[in-house]
Amino acid sequence: MILPCLFIAPTAAMGRGVFTSEDIPAGMIVEVSPVIVMSGEERNLLDQTLLHNYIFEWGNEKENCCMALGYAPVYNHSYASNCEYEMDFEKELISIKAVHPIKAGEELFINYNGDWNDPKPLWFDAK
Repeated sequence: MILPCLFIAPTAAMGRGVFTSEDIPAGMIVEVSPVIVMSGEERNLLDQTLLHNYIFEWGNEKENCCMALGYAPVYNHSYASNCEYEMDFEKELISIKAVHPIKAGEELFINYNGDWNDPKPLWFDAK
């Protein structure tokens, strides 16, 4: 499920991002994406490709990785994100939820650290 008001568009500094054409209230689920779960061995192979930048760590111990379908891999990072993601390991889903109101035309961001307000440095240089 992806809200019909969401769309992917170019960003000034980060390539592409997810935007909304309508206001979104805090607490609204904007996307629920199925995932393809891959093993740690497959993760080692993916880390050698461009897909490394689009996969999520997966599992309670982060022993696997996954490729989310839908828009989930396209949300850009912000330490002051307006959305958060939640992983359902049993159902193999990632949900994206607004944590603040988002105005029409704004980009939706997640914090790649997992928690929407986690300030610890990322494993790469975020813009």
